[in-house]
Amino acid sequence: MSTSTERELPAVAPAVTAELVAALSPRLRKRLDAGVAKLADRPVVRDGDTVRIAVDDGGSELELHAPEGVVADAAAIRCGCLLAPDCLHRAAAASAAPVADVSADTASARGADRTAGVGATAATEQPAPLSGARAVPVLDESATPPQLAAAHAVFDAVAAVLDAGTDGSGAVLQAELLRAAHTARLAGLPRAAAAAVSVVTAVRAARAADPAFRLAELVGALSEALFVAHRLPHATGAEPAGLRGTVRQPYTPDGSLRLYGLFSEPVLTASGYAGAVTWTADAEGRLYTVSDVAPGGAGRAVGAADRAVRIGDTALTHRELARAGLAVSGATVSPTGRLGAGAGVRAVRASGAGWRAEPLDRLWAVPVAEQVGRALGGGHELLFLEVTPVGAVREAAGDCLLADCGGLPLRLTAAHDHPALPHRDNLRLLAAARGSRLRVIARLVAAPHARAQLLATEHPMSAGSRVDVGLDRLQHADLPAPASPSAAPVASAVPVHAERTPDEAPLHLLRRRIEQAASGGRRVLAFPGDSAADARRLRRHGLGTAGDILDGLLAAAAERSRDAFGRLLPADTGRFARAWLTAARYTDEVDRVLCAAAWGG
Repeated sequence: MSTSTERELPAVAPAVTAELVAALSPRLRKRLDAGVAKLADRPVVRDGDTVRIAVDDGGSELELHAPEGVVADAAAIRCGCLLAPDCLHRAAAASAAPVADVSADTASARGADRTAGVGATAATEQPAPLSGARAVPVLDESATPPQLAAAHAVFDAVAAVLDAGTDGSGAVLQAELLRAAHTARLAGLPRAAAAAVSVVTAVRAARAADPAFRLAELVGALSEALFVAHRLPHATGAEPAGLRGTVRQPYTPDGSLRLYGLFSEPVLTASGYAGAVTWTADAEGRLYTVSDVAPGGAGRAVGAADRAVRIGDTALTHRELARAGLAVSGATVSPTGRLGAGAGVRAVRASGAGWRAEPLDRLWAVPVAEQVGRALGGGHELLFLEVTPVGAVREAAGDCLLADCGGLPLRLTAAHDHPALPHRDNLRLLAAARGSRLRVIARLVAAPHARAQLLATEHPMSAGSRVDVGLDRLQHADLPAPASPSAAPVASAVPVHAERTPDEAPLHLLRRRIEQAASGGRRVLAFPGDSAADARRLRRHGLGTAGDILDGLLAAAAERSRDAFGRLLPADTGRFARAWLTAARYTDEVDRVLCAAAWGG
């Protein structure tokens, strides 16, 4: 038995939270948010699969039984107080715990909140196959009546959250959205279910002032959930299959594979999953992943790299595989390039290859603009770049590494902000390696300037060695000494970043309103002000569509009808959600265009 130092509660299935909140009386529902806050300050003790919380000083305890790390039934949350089982404590505990996405394949290499973020759950998002992965036939099937009803329920629940904003989206609204997610999962809509869960996870992170929370990720979660739910009733042809998503990625036989390790990255999600993903490539440059993701926290993310790879009888750890090779027979591969670990799969250790040796060298030979185009077109998001660090600059989200990439100014950012992971510290130290020509692997970030998350790099002082930025911790001794004090990596010594400024492309005027609504709700945009000036400025810079969309968004926020007695009627949350979705989708598409242009596409 041990006391949890990180106050990690087990993940709770969406249906469990929805059931417990729905069972509360109206009086207790009003007290639910206060109950969640009070529970957060109580001691937590973990004993195997059971977590106990002291709900008061009189000895009453709340128990959460979570086999395999997930509370899958309301009966698994028991309270010893006098009012149990009709007390507030059970619903408060479920509302305070991470949301378990029981519909998703949590071992997805591209899933698990993109390995870093707060809200995205990509295991069911139908990502495009990695290079060389097998495609899955798509059937032409329209949505069923239960699926249409579930989609409407998800849309209405997300619209209510958007109308209220993060501050107004307490545990009751969250539970309604979790109920809609559960309904969507039962109706065969795992993508909508996962998107709804992502919204709840992001809202909770915002309300808890989680340092890892990013407003852009909340916007992305809201946009994804609204888009899937809104589009499904109108989709035709092959589109409904993609909108439905898949619960688990199918694996197909792929014969024998000779793989070479590239790097490993940690997985740590706000939804309660952690582990590691190791990326490999074959002789043709096709990418494959081996993952170990399960319920857990930062400790599991840090330690997973030293766990044995779950494929065949190999004793390789993820950290070792990232620098060695693997010979696989009877291989099975998912559409996203993830290797299966079935009983018929055999794997043995093989020699690896350096990044500057064949066959891995060819990954860096692909023109950067072509790599970016592939990522923006739905392929994998990894970029294989040669860069020269030129310094560091502080942004609102923290320091980022500035680098020259073949004459292109590039900003390399941290893939994760958790203090247990060394991303940030490594970025700061790498800024001291100014002038070193390094090969790196990064994940593209769609932005109007060249931007990517740094995942792995060549060692600045050891030729042929690699650094997994999320797992290996650099020391000052690993870096070249600066030639002079003036060579220290300061922002003032860095060339001005060649990106569009707000005066050149003021799309931020629309994006700001999108983010304000996600955070503060519809009422923030309904306040009177000179909104016409922003629309005029957008039109002056050739963004006439953006100006029209902004006008429509603000009009939807402000419009309120009255009944025959002059009383204000409830706001049309559906209309506002559709106007907001239009704005969010538009800015995403413009960002993609500007991103391609920034990288020379």
